[in-house]
Parts: sequence; structure tokens; C-alpha cells
Amino acid sequence: MKKEKQKRPAINTINIIIDCSNAGVMAAFYSKLLGWEWTHPRANGWAAVTSPEGAVIAFQEVEGYEPPVWPWQEGEQQQMMHMDLWVDDLEEGVQFAIACGAKEAKEQYFTTSRTMIDPAGHPFCIDTEGEEPE
Repeated sequence: MKKEKQKRPAINTINIIIDCSNAGVMAAFYSKLLGWEWTHPRANGWAAVTSPEGAVIAFQEVEGYEPPVWPWQEGEQQQMMHMDLWVDDLEEGVQFAIACGAKEAKEQYFTTSRTMIDPAGHPFCIDTEGEEPE
């Protein structure tokens, strides 16, 4: 029996999210370094910069944040990154990610996104434009 190739859904935007201790400091730095606009002022532990083409790097404050060590050292915090992939259809995006080798995270917090785990164990989210219930 021949396995049917799964159709890849359109990924419209990729937002890169970087953990930190102070989102405002990070947004100011990257806005200046890249010449990107500081589009999301620091609020609720988040800030972001946006390229002229629409690419976004967001910064989320993490309690007890430990910066990564470079080069890698045993027993020290390794580099971490989190990506959001925006899709038109959440379930289609989730199923495609699974077909590519991702797993769904055990903990889920939103109905408009799904946290997934890549083959190396890094989390990333598949998101839709839908709104969260209040």
C-alpha cells in the first residue's frame, strides 16, 4: 500500500520568541542593532521588534531566567529559542508538524495555538489568527 504524501499547509508568518529577563532591554537593543521598529512596547513581560518586511522577533520575560552559556558547558544553561508558526488552519498545521516529526506538548494553554515539541525537544507553537476567549 503506497503512503499518500501529505499536503504542506501555508505558513504565513514566523515569529521568533526569545526568553530573557527584561523584554524592554532586548527590544531596545535589537531595534537599534537591526534597524527594526519597536512595534510592541513592553507590556505583561513581552516586547517585540518588526522588520520592514514584517518579520517579528519578540521577547518574553521568564522568571529566574538563566542566560545561555557559549560555548556550551556541561551543567550550564544551553541556548534556547521558541518559534511561532502562523497558519490558516490550526489542525492542518498540527497534523503536518506531526507528520514531519513533531509531538504535541502535554501542556496546552490556548485554543488558538498548539505548543509542539521538535525532534530535539525544543518547543514551538502553531498559531492561528483566532481570538482567545476571555
